[in-house]
Formats: sequence, structure tokens, C-alpha cells
Amino acid sequence: MNIVKGTVLVSGASIAGPAVAFWLRRHGFSVTVVEKAGGLRGGGYPIDVRGTALEVARRMGILPQLQEAHIETRSLTFLGTDGGEVASVHPETVTGGVEGHDVEVRRGDLAEVLYGATRDDVEYVFGDSIDTLSEHENGVDVTFRSGARRGFDLVVGADGLHSRTRELVFGPEQHYRRYLGYCFAGFTMPNEFGLSREGVLWNAPGRGAALYAVEDELHGFLVAARPEPPYETLRDPQAWRDLIATTFARDGWEIPAMISAMRDADDLFFDTVSQIHLPRWSHGRVGLVGDAAHAPSFLTGQGSSLALVGAYMLARSLATTGAFDAYESETREFVELNQAQVGVGDAALFPVTAEALARRDDRLRGLSTSAPETGRPAHTALVLPDPVVAYQGMD
Repeated sequence: MNIVKGTVLVSGASIAGPAVAFWLRRHGFSVTVVEKAGGLRGGGYPIDVRGTALEVARRMGILPQLQEAHIETRSLTFLGTDGGEVASVHPETVTGGVEGHDVEVRRGDLAEVLYGATRDDVEYVFGDSIDTLSEHENGVDVTFRSGARRGFDLVVGADGLHSRTRELVFGPEQHYRRYLGYCFAGFTMPNEFGLSREGVLWNAPGRGAALYAVEDELHGFLVAARPEPPYETLRDPQAWRDLIATTFARDGWEIPAMISAMRDADDLFFDTVSQIHLPRWSHGRVGLVGDAAHAPSFLTGQGSSLALVGAYMLARSLATTGAFDAYESETREFVELNQAQVGVGDAALFPVTAEALARRDDRLRGLSTSAPETGRPAHTALVLPDPVVAYQGMD
């Protein structure tokens, strides 16, 4: 299906949404971004921009800003169940990154940079979201939760793992969600541990806790292996807290302080560790990008990088051919290679059995404390196509 350039509604103003808005606008589309939150979410846990995504950032002109905001985590220290040190390693030996080349920034800092690059020529509507979509021969009619109604030529869902856009077009999330066996809670907490630009990870079989210090912020993470996903708790914050507190009730180290901080946190985030696998990322005039299309999970460390690359490739596809097809055919292999990195992260971070934990610890002790010279091949498996002249429509 070929689409003439025109108006595009993008749902989601985190990473993928503003990124695809940037490129769509660059190619001559008129873009509106709708975001259910009342504004940008500042701060946030650290994310990485690496591999092919760095070239996307360079072409956007935002790489210097990201380099200026670079956090530079200096070490990851792994602890045993008794709190004793197992190994202290360079972060890139675990993440597969390249020191001095990759960029690590707060999620909110990346969102702010992307917003700053688009706010002057992209319409942003905060505090609203898509309620219904109705596609017809000439476009897509959208009804918003606010009651407003508007028509667009195209709609792009960049609204994350639990995408409303995807649900409206492709059906319930459970048809495409691949649960990876864990749930987690993330929150900020007082830094009373003397940590600075470093991460400390504690493990017991099937349970993990991490303290991640980013300058003056400390992020706490509690991860629990569960054979069955606790989906029934996702809409009940008190149930989240109780589930995590019960799971870690008998653990030592700094776990009691983390549980206390979790109960008091006003920014608690809880979810399952899952991926999204769709047979197609578009249907008619509606396409998906970022986690909405192909969430890789935080175990890969590639969510933001895939979002940036996907945004470039989607906009380029529409600009050159007027359709989503090239975006899917040229990007899918890259996405699937990076989704497959979950096997690496799973084994390195959160082993479920005592035997797997012992093997993981033995591997960690054998790792170098120096940064690796090269990153994982999957991170650079896609060579970014050159910019092209925008598609001029059909006769």
C-alpha cells in the first residue's frame, strides 16, 4: 500500500516517538505527537546508545549533547548472597559496549534532547491519548480520550511495551508478548551507601537486587524470577509492593533498606520482563516503532538503540517509497539479532538456580577489569542507509 506524504499522528513522546517525528518532519510530513503523560518524564534510569544508533544520533545532530550528558559508569560489582564480593568488572564487559564510543545517559535526558530537536516544528499534545482508530480509504480518523476527533493520513504507534495503538490494530498484547520469566520493580532512593557512578548487583538463585548510582541519584532495582507472569498485579501498586516485599522478605545485605525505600517511592515502576514479537509491524496506514513493535527487554540493553534505528528506517521507508514495507524488510533481521541478546543478559545477570549462579560467578571472575576493544556484532549489524531525497508521492 502506497501513501502520499501528509499528516502523521505519533503516539508516545518518550524515545521512539520524538525520534520518528524528527525524521518524518525532515522528510516533509506534518507531525503531531500525542502523549498520555502531562509532560516529559525527566531523570530516570540510565540507558545506552550504541552501535548503529550512534550514527542515527550523529545524523540528527544530537550526538554532542548526548556525549555531554554521558554518565560514564566506572564499575559493576557483583555480590554473592552473603553480600561478599564475587567480582568487580568493567561495565562494557557485561553490556557488550565500547568505552569512549558508546553513550550512557539518563532516559529523561535523551527524551529531553529529542524533544528539544523537534518541539519547534512538531505539534505536541500532552495529557491525552488515542482511544479509537478508524481507517478508511483516505486516512485514519482518531478519537482521543479527551473526546477530541481528528483525521490523519498515517498513524505511528511509539507507545511502548503495552502499546494501545498495537492493541487497537493487532489485538490483545498477550498474542505477541513473550514473557522471559522475571518481574521487576524500579525506583529511586536516598544514596546512603557512598556509591558514585557505579553499579552494585546482589544475587541469590532466582532473585537479584541492584543499586545504580548516577551522580546524585540512586536507582534501586529488585528482580524476581517467576515461572508464571504476575499480570494480575500490574494495575495494583500495592500488590506490586507486597509481591516484591514477600519475595525478598528473608534476604539480607541492603535488601531491607531497599524494600523500605520501595514502599515509600513515588516513582515506583513495576513490570514483567517481556519481549514483543509481531509477524508485521504495520497494517494499512498504521505502523509501529520501538518497543511497541519489537520490545527487546532491558536484559538486552538495546531498547533505546533499537528505537532510534527503527525511527530512522521507518521514516526513510515512508519518504522513499510511501509505504512501511521497506522499513520492515530492511530492519527486522537487525531487530531479531538484538532481541536474541537476551540469552546473554539472562545468563549474566539473573541466574535462576544455584548451579547457574555458580557458573555465572565463575565466568565473572574470569572477566577482565579493562574495557573490551570491540562491542557485540549485533549492535552494529545494520549499516545505516544513506539519507535520500524524500518521496514525492504517486501519480
